[in-house]
Amino acid sequence: MSDQSSRILTVGWLMDPVKASTIWFAPEALDLPILEDPSAKAVTACPAVLQHEAKLYQIRCPIDAKFSAVARPDGTLSFNNDLGHDSPIDLKFLDEMIVPMPPDQWRHPKRPIFQIVTPYRFVADDYCFLEESGPIHDYKGTRWPGLVISGRFQLDVWPRRLMWAFEWHDVDKPLTLKRGEPWFYVRLEGSDPAMSSRVVEAQWTPELKEYIDGIDSVTNYVKKTFSLFKTAQERRPSSLLTRRNRP
Repeated sequence: MSDQSSRILTVGWLMDPVKASTIWFAPEALDLPILEDPSAKAVTACPAVLQHEAKLYQIRCPIDAKFSAVARPDGTLSFNNDLGHDSPIDLKFLDEMIVPMPPDQWRHPKRPIFQIVTPYRFVADDYCFLEESGPIHDYKGTRWPGLVISGRFQLDVWPRRLMWAFEWHDVDKPLTLKRGEPWFYVRLEGSDPAMSSRVVEAQWTPELKEYIDGIDSVTNYVKKTFSLFKTAQERRPSSLLTRRNRP
């Protein structure tokens, strides 16, 4: 692991090979409006608020879509493309992105959960926790009739692929996604809470691919995958993060 004396946590981002990869936006630091000369009591001058927002990176939505949840008699879900012929995304490809979770995996019997597969991975060589959450600073109004499910894991040991998980609270209302809008946030936390962070584009290496092949899909074989962290850490190469230098 690298020396953290610089007090800057460097984290790389990259994508799994996918078709139409150019629809996916690069992660970016949260950019909220700041008054030029705020009052000392203003929200934009509050150190607690500023420290919270400084560690957030946003991922923008890759597609325009509006769809409804349709419950089948067995309790599973299907999805209706409400935009029909006006939809920018073909329903076949929307179906490929969406992973409905079976009812026995929901948190509430009347709140279906589904996931959208993303190609995003983050990778770090320093001790780092990644927290994924909904875009709490972007007001969606009634266009999102539910909640984004948050998650947290130790990134330097477990550079897993990110999923966007949505819990549908009001299934009578459609979900509207708009391309380019904040979709979810990533928060990065190092060993020192005061440490600042930066995100750079990373590249695939044989060592990174081999390591990820060893952790991907383990949920198909065992429960409580965090119990595998010790084994993964023992097999981890000394470095996984290689910065990509674009011309």
